[in-house]
Amino acid sequence: MDCIQIKDKKFTVSIKEEDILKEVSRVADEINRDLAGKNPLFLSVLNGSFMFTADLMKRITIPCEISFVKLASYQGVSSTGAVKEVIGINEDLSGRTIVIVEDIVDTGLTMQRLLETLGTRGPKEIHIATLLVKPEKLKVDLNIEYAAMHIPNDFIVGYGLDYDGFGRNYKDIYTVVNE
Repeated sequence: MDCIQIKDKKFTVSIKEEDILKEVSRVADEINRDLAGKNPLFLSVLNGSFMFTADLMKRITIPCEISFVKLASYQGVSSTGAVKEVIGINEDLSGRTIVIVEDIVDTGLTMQRLLETLGTRGPKEIHIATLLVKPEKLKVDLNIEYAAMHIPNDFIVGYGLDYDGFGRNYKDIYTVVNE
């Protein structure tokens, strides 16, 4: 499907699944190389990162663990600017190597909040792995070591990303069509 309709918006394919998976493999290779011997704890940020996390973890070959956290900052097509923690972290992070797995970093406010929260729990080091980054929309300075792709400031759905809860199930990434 080259075009899809979700609610009141039309979207067109912008990144095909095979291109996504190629970049996910590259990121996994970098993590496997850089974090060998560190037994990292991957923290997947739900809901959006579930597909990225699944495909990334299939390619991680080093000993590791995974857990999930849920933060919310979106409503419709724009960020509310307020981050609300929905599901917390139960693991002991003291002295651990943490890899935050995120679907998209745009303003960076959600990631900044998560870094602050995790930092109070005494981790040894925290790394960021994200499927997508919108560099021109960043409002905070973040050290994003593992980014699969940089994209323009367009609204997108698919591969875990949604529009009001819809569209996460598509294997490709779609960009909104401005009419």
